Amino acid sequence: MYNSAMHVNKDLMAASSTPIVLAILADGDSYGYAILQRVRELSGGRIEWTDGMLYPVLHRLERLDHIKARWEVAESGRRRKYSSWSSRRRIPENAKRLTEPTRWSRLRSQPRQRWQ
Repeated sequence: MYNSAMHVNKDLMAASSTPIVLAILADGDSYGYAILQRVRELSGGRIEWTDGMLYPVLHRLERLDHIKARWEVAESGRRRKYSSWSSRRRIPENAKRLTEPTRWSRLRSQPRQRWQ
């Protein structure tokens, strides 16, 4: 049986992932696991992406030259692939606003208010 709520959630996640990732990177360079943690933190635990969802988004953004990636070794000795805005792209003025906690609390309450 088809579950329409599940379909909406997947579509919403796919559509929102690019601007969310770009907004997080507007705050500074980051790597995959840290981006996943930041999404969880900003959403108050309501959004939990998997690496299987995030890494294709990062690869697509890199292929489109929106971001660039570089490998670094962390203090722990572990290699991490850091992503940042491409020098060819200007960070939009409003990009950082997506990572403001007040914006996330409003976004979380909007669907609840509309669908009740």
